[in-house]
Amino acid sequence: MNRLVRSLWAGEEGEDIAEYAVMLAVILVIVVGTLRLIGSDTNTVFSNVASTLQ
Repeated sequence: MNRLVRSLWAGEEGEDIAEYAVMLAVILVIVVGTLRLIGSDTNTVFSNVASTLQ
């Protein structure tokens, strides 16, 4: 397993994998941050709608 990881990390394919991992991490940080910012506002809107429907 270590040989596979080292060969991927050292070769061209390894660079692609590392780049995709970094892009995925950045996207996840953006999504989580956005959800935290609008999460409470969204909860308030849904609560207001539920109160109105009752």
